[in-house]
Amino acid sequence: MNSARLVRIIGTYGVVIALAALVLFGFLRYDRFLGLFNVMSVLRYNSMFALVALGMCFVIMTGGIDLSVGSVAALGSVASALASPHGIVAGLAAGVGAGLAAGLINALLVTRGNLMPFIATLATMLAASGSALLLAGNQTVSVSYDSGFTAIGQGNFWIFPIPAVIALVAYAVGSVVLNYTSTGRTVLAIGGGEDASRLMGLRTDRVKFLVYVASGCLAGLAGVVLASQFGAGQPIEGVGWELFAIAAVVVGGTLLTGGSGSVLTTLAGVLLLGILFNVLNFENGMGWISLSAYWQSVIRGLFLLVVVLLQARLTGRRETA
Repeated sequence: MNSARLVRIIGTYGVVIALAALVLFGFLRYDRFLGLFNVMSVLRYNSMFALVALGMCFVIMTGGIDLSVGSVAALGSVASALASPHGIVAGLAAGVGAGLAAGLINALLVTRGNLMPFIATLATMLAASGSALLLAGNQTVSVSYDSGFTAIGQGNFWIFPIPAVIALVAYAVGSVVLNYTSTGRTVLAIGGGEDASRLMGLRTDRVKFLVYVASGCLAGLAGVVLASQFGAGQPIEGVGWELFAIAAVVVGGTLLTGGSGSVLTTLAGVLLLGILFNVLNFENGMGWISLSAYWQSVIRGLFLLVVVLLQARLTGRRETA
C-alpha cells in the first residue's frame, strides 16, 4: 500500500477507527460501559448535537458557517415548551417553526444580502438568543406533562430512544440527499468553487438558501428534543452548541474550506465526542481524576485543535501525493 492511499484511508475513515478504538478502551476498562442503560443514555443525549451537526455539515460543505445553531436550538426549546400544552404536534411545529424562521433569515442575508456567513449567522445568533430570553421571561419554561409532549425526548421506540431514531432518520435522509441527488452534488461544487459552479449553470443561490434553511430547521428540532427530554424550554442552554457541531463536522473529515465531506462520518464525529466525555465521566467515577464541565470544554477545544492541525497536514500530503 503506497503512502498516498494510506493518507486517503486515514483521512476518510480515521474518525471511524478512532471511535472503534475508544469504544474498545471503554469496554475493557469500565464495568457496564456497553451496558444497555449507558449506551441508550449516550444515544439519547447526543441526538440533539447530532441534529445540529447535520445541518452544520451541509453548511460547511458549501464553504459557509452557521454560528446561530445553538441560540436557535434554545429558541426552539422555549417555543416548543410554550406550545406543549396543545399537544405533541403543536410543540413540534412551534420548535421547528422557530428554527425555520431563523434559517430563512440566515438564507436571505447570505444569498440576497450577500453578507458573509460568519457575520449573517452571528447577527442571527444574537437575535435568537435575545428572543429566547424574551419569550421565556428570562427563566426556564416548564413543558406540559399531560399532553404527551415529553414522549419525544423521553420515550422509546422498542428499546431505542426516540431522539436517537429521529436523528438516525435525519442522517439517512441527509446521506441520500448528499450522495444521490443533484442538490448534494451542487453543495460540494459550491464549496469547491462557487464562482465556477455559477458559471457552469448550477443554481448556487437556491442550494445555499436551502442549506441554511435546513440548518435552522434541524436546530429547531434539536430544541424540541431538548425541551421534551429535560422537561423545560431552556433559553441559555444552547451556548457552545455551535462549537460542538463544528468540532464534530471537522472530526468527521469535512474540510472547513468546503467542497468535501460526509454525512455518515459526521455522525461518527458526534459519537466520538459524546463517548469521549462519557469516558471522562467514568474516570471521574473511578476517582482517578476529577474533571469538571469546564475542564471538559478545555479538552474539547484542544481536541478540535489537534484534529484541525492533523486534517491540514493530511490535506497537504494528499495534494503533494
